[in-house]
Amino acid sequence: MQQFVCEQNIVHFERLLNETSDPTVQNTVRALLASAKRQLALLNSAASGAVSTPLDQRRRQHIDGATIRRQFQPEFDSSPHPYMLLDPGPGLSIVDINDAYAAATFISRVDVVGRSLFEIFPDNPDDPLADGVSNLYGSLRIVGETGQAHAMAIQRYDIRDPAGTFVERHWQPINSPIHDTAGHLVFLLHHVEDVTTEVTARR
Repeated sequence: MQQFVCEQNIVHFERLLNETSDPTVQNTVRALLASAKRQLALLNSAASGAVSTPLDQRRRQHIDGATIRRQFQPEFDSSPHPYMLLDPGPGLSIVDINDAYAAATFISRVDVVGRSLFEIFPDNPDDPLADGVSNLYGSLRIVGETGQAHAMAIQRYDIRDPAGTFVERHWQPINSPIHDTAGHLVFLLHHVEDVTTEVTARR
């Protein structure tokens, strides 16, 4: 029911945005639209993750993820580039992060492994137009449905600093699938580069 309401609200808000020329109304509707898209992404993430069908979910129950991880874990751990490994199933749980990702996002491996992606990385509540959650979920869903890597546009996605205060960050994200030998989706690999300095310098 909540999913249906969100979907209907998105349709209505998009129509209103196209129909009005009043800047005040546009700002209000943009905020409502961002909120509805965020809520829909959270609902879908919790219900199905990036896996689109029940058949895909049943296939994943028989996958030996540990064996596949051993094949790339040394390179994952030692890479200077920030990487996060996600379970594509319901909840989009964080399987692992490397040291570079931990440093870039002010988190630690021990604190986040096993927790939901969007629990750890919510949108900045002080930014009513924040679309990091909905855009990232959309990209992960594309990867899950197509089996192909997806490069997102540069995305503003504020993160919490060690004191818990949201700080402005801009990222270049690339999301990729990791399959087993039978072609079944095992993990999602999330790679980001912090481009905040470049973005702010262009202002």
